[in-house]
Amino acid sequence: MTVRLVLADDEALIRGGLAAILNAEPDLEVVGEASDGVDAVAACRKLTPDVVLMDVRMPHVDGIEATRQILRNPDPPKIIVVTTFDNDDYVYEALRAGADGFLLKRTPPSELVAAIRLVATGEALLFPAAVRRLALAHRHRGRATDLGLTGREAQVLRLVAKGRSNAEIAAELYVSTETVKTHVARVLTKLDARDRTQAVIVAYESGFVAVGEE
Repeated sequence: MTVRLVLADDEALIRGGLAAILNAEPDLEVVGEASDGVDAVAACRKLTPDVVLMDVRMPHVDGIEATRQILRNPDPPKIIVVTTFDNDDYVYEALRAGADGFLLKRTPPSELVAAIRLVATGEALLFPAAVRRLALAHRHRGRATDLGLTGREAQVLRLVAKGRSNAEIAAELYVSTETVKTHVARVLTKLDARDRTQAVIVAYESGFVAVGEE
């Protein structure tokens, strides 16, 4: 299956470089480009890509608002935020808006390609340390919020927050991967979270995962 991509960045040189890298892969195809958030939203409506690489700092409409608008559409694409700095507040707001993860612009091509393939399969592109740092900067300062999870669901969420895959969680808890998928789905429903990244943000912001908890 070919993964169809839209590239949103206000620098034509960056879009051109990314297109050259991605179109060289047999299973990836750049079907559209956008120089700002307005064009990105329009391109997604017209072209229905599978994945969008979204710069956060663009003129007219930035990547955060463009992400919000794109995700209001039926069956929206996966969105990977592309940024210069991993401690950028824009990145955090884009993740809160529903982006599936983020990459740095200096990411090596092989890692970029692998990340796109991962997100296209429905997985979240989680960098636990970076998400933790961003989330804790905005976290709830009072007592930890009761998220209404069962004991097992709480265990699963804490492992998700550490960046564990379903297979790794299954091995650690001595259950099947299907059981883990069921628990993850229930956690997402209870937290009203679109994906694992959103669940991790809720976990840190609410104080459910404590500062320094490993």
